[in-house]
Amino acid sequence: MTRKVVVRLKGGLGNQLFCYAAARRLAWKNEAELVLDAVTGFKYDYLYRRTYALGCFSIPARLATPAEQMEPLGRVRRLIARKLFERKPLEQRRYIQQVGVDFDPGIVALRLQDGTTYFDAFGQSERYFADIHQQLQQDLVMSAPEDRANLAMAGQIGSTESVALHLRWFDAGDGAHSSNMSLAYYAAVIPQLLAKIPGAHFFLFSDRPSDAVTLLSPLMAGQPFTLVAHNAETGNAEADFWLMRQCRHFIIGNSTFAWWAAWLVEQERPVTQVFAPARNVDPEHSMTAWGFPGLLPERWTVL
Repeated sequence: MTRKVVVRLKGGLGNQLFCYAAARRLAWKNEAELVLDAVTGFKYDYLYRRTYALGCFSIPARLATPAEQMEPLGRVRRLIARKLFERKPLEQRRYIQQVGVDFDPGIVALRLQDGTTYFDAFGQSERYFADIHQQLQQDLVMSAPEDRANLAMAGQIGSTESVALHLRWFDAGDGAHSSNMSLAYYAAVIPQLLAKIPGAHFFLFSDRPSDAVTLLSPLMAGQPFTLVAHNAETGNAEADFWLMRQCRHFIIGNSTFAWWAAWLVEQERPVTQVFAPARNVDPEHSMTAWGFPGLLPERWTVL
């Protein structure tokens, strides 16, 4: 009997990439077919209304059938499967759900049984897939946008010592209880990057561009910077992701979207400088999770 891994994709573009990459490596190691459940992880996302976002890549995997999504009555059937297998040793499970967010070495070493295994985990660490980084680079090739605005911006990025500076907004605040990265982080990290890249030109990316430029422009006084706003206005996150991948260096916030742009660029360009926040954001009391063990590569500069 052959092996098959059905991965349940969920979250935004960055989180979907983590799901995919961890499952891709698990399938590769076990000589299994990889199948994408691109439906059930978004079915009850009433807050963000996320949808499948990996269609812009060259991913060599087919979409799951309703039966492979555990439909009909998928929510109930997944709950039963989780309860049935959670007490069994990892290698005996047909339904694998990651417990917590910390890196789990058991998933990397896992030898799958014959038949179908349902993989329901975020896999938010490069340790799950670092040994297939070359394959992931091929899988995640993107076609360039065809519109003038993005091509013109890409030309500007390519002509400078470009730094993608990303600010993700989770809520309206900047206080101690906000899930957003603090202004203090950016105030500390920008001078450190400039010490290494004195000719830097900042390209500011955000899901709320006007608020981001108001907040951050005073920290870049005297430095050239460009606000990248046109894709946020049209909701074209994939084009923003493509543009970020044209940049040479990165200052990321607590965002898996920016994490992946930085990671993919440095796979092709080892001299890329990546700065990331060290702040721990508790997933039990926040819209996001950040700073947990395994998330940030040790070679990145973490503040």
